[in-house]
Amino acid sequence: MCLGIPGRVVRMLDGYGDMLAIVDVGGAERKVNVGMLPEETFGPGDWVIIHLGFVVERTDRAGAEAALSGLNLMGRGEPI
Repeated sequence: MCLGIPGRVVRMLDGYGDMLAIVDVGGAERKVNVGMLPEETFGPGDWVIIHLGFVVERTDRAGAEAALSGLNLMGRGEPI
C-alpha cells in the first residue's frame, strides 16, 4: 500500500519527453512525473494520484475526494 496524494493537472511541460506535468495539489503547484503510466495521456483538468513525485494512477473527482478524505482521516487520528 502506498500513500497517494490527489491532484489536478494544470498543464503539461514542453520537452522532458512529455513526462512532466504541473499539478495543483491542495492549491500548490507541483512538478510531477507521469512516466510511470506511458500508455496514458494527460491534460489540464485530469485528476491523478501522486506518490513520491510520480503519478501512479489516473482517477476522477470522486476518487480524488475519497483519497483526500482518507488522508484527512489519518491526519486527525480518527478511528476507521
